[in-house]
Amino acid sequence: MFTGLIADLGTLSALELHGGGATLTVDTRLAAELQEGDSIAVNGVCLTATDVGEQGFRAEAMMETLERSSLGELLPGARVNLELPLRAEDRLGGHVVQGHVDATGMVTAARDEGFARVLEIEIETEPRLARYLVEKGSVALDGVSLTVSALHDRGFEVSLIPETLKRTNLGTVGEGARLNIEVDILAKHLERLMAART
Repeated sequence: MFTGLIADLGTLSALELHGGGATLTVDTRLAAELQEGDSIAVNGVCLTATDVGEQGFRAEAMMETLERSSLGELLPGARVNLELPLRAEDRLGGHVVQGHVDATGMVTAARDEGFARVLEIEIETEPRLARYLVEKGSVALDGVSLTVSALHDRGFEVSLIPETLKRTNLGTVGEGARLNIEVDILAKHLERLMAART
């Protein structure tokens, strides 16, 4: 489990696509805290470190992961948001993020509002996910815990503070960028429980 608070902005040094999926090689200062078999969120996708070195780690992404996320489209040199799993004694500073991407979204507009940067996101692959979003509720974009600032027919908006722009890859995204979306798992569970009761 993660919180959506990014620990490092790593660099994808290699992406090898093969028949069964892909192997990612990521350079990061977090390598010192990783062991083989550990989980790590890469742009909001929970992956398992299969090989750990001094400079980074390797992880594999299966076809299901590549189809639901934007990981397969990354190019070497891309900056990626990284987060280690939550420890039991840690603060839950963001919200409950599983690292299970629900869909991808397209940035349809980006604008400045004061010191904040506002992104308008259209949900591409799973429009039905919009029902899990509420104004002032939580959403994860590329693994970053954010607050929904507005809702639209086909998507939503988020406002990014300067700290988020500096510490994550969201500071460089613009119109046309694809981002991984994970909606609030609590809303999905609640819907399922309510459906069972009726």
